[in-house]
Amino acid sequence: MLREFYHKIPPFLKDKYFLTIVVFLVWILFLDRNNLISQFRLHKELQGHKRQMEFYLKETYNDSVALHKLTTDTAEMERIAREKYYMKRDSEDIYLIIPKPDANK
Repeated sequence: MLREFYHKIPPFLKDKYFLTIVVFLVWILFLDRNNLISQFRLHKELQGHKRQMEFYLKETYNDSVALHKLTTDTAEMERIAREKYYMKRDSEDIYLIIPKPDANK
């Protein structure tokens, strides 16, 4: 009975080279520490870190431009002081209008 089952198996499944390649592929795809699944996950994580690095580089550039503008331009300094810190000249009055939060939200 075992001999009949052995003869029903296709010849390429009995080939030792084919079996070696299949075992190697299974090992590489699933069992190895650096398998393809973890490599894909690491590649995705690396792409996320690259996007984050580009974002921070852009923000650093924008902040350095704003800092340079703020330290060299007195009109810009006055605008920031008025908008952010509500500073005023002695002869001025400032009125803040703060909207009430919506009851629907």
